[in-house]
Amino acid sequence: MLANIIFETFTKGGPIMWPLLIVSIVSFGCVIERAAWWLSESRKREDAKLDKVYGALSDGDYETASRVAEGSADPRVRVIYKGLHHAQSSLVGAMQVQAGVELQRAGRFQMVMDTAITLAPLLGLLGTVTGILNSFSGVGDSELAVSKVSGGIGEALIATAGGLGVAILTLIPYNYFNSRIARLQFELENALTNTEVLVDSAKKKGYDTQIWRKGE
Repeated sequence: MLANIIFETFTKGGPIMWPLLIVSIVSFGCVIERAAWWLSESRKREDAKLDKVYGALSDGDYETASRVAEGSADPRVRVIYKGLHHAQSSLVGAMQVQAGVELQRAGRFQMVMDTAITLAPLLGLLGTVTGILNSFSGVGDSELAVSKVSGGIGEALIATAGGLGVAILTLIPYNYFNSRIARLQFELENALTNTEVLVDSAKKKGYDTQIWRKGE
């Protein structure tokens, strides 16, 4: 029963409802994928391992720090490991590159959702225009004027509501994901700064400044 009502309402929205349906499927698919990704990512945090890495760095034990950080699923620890692994060339530069990789991974499909938020209302507006045009096409007919006018208005309203609905339901998770990305960026910058400070501090304390690199 409910499925029939939904299908009838959908068909009354006119042909513009089909591209709206495609946009909604793509958009909601991205939302579900990102929600699952962030849920999985939140379980990968290894605060204890991060503290061990910081402790080893403060003692100037770069080999232990790199060994502890290797293979970690925590993006903060991965950034530090990347820096230690390429410390001979540029500790900070390598960490910045890895941080960019982590942020790019976190921002996957954000552009798709942003496009859907803009495109869906525009498609709804296009449906509004075509619905009103259909209404005007019925003006002047003696028998079917009322049904054509009301049908065109109904098409316009349904298309508008559909476009706004897709945009609203995408906008809320989109903004949430953006906030998570901003938080991740802060954490990665914090890890980079802490690592740089600890390495400089270890050098000033007289520890060995030769940072261990895998393969040597």
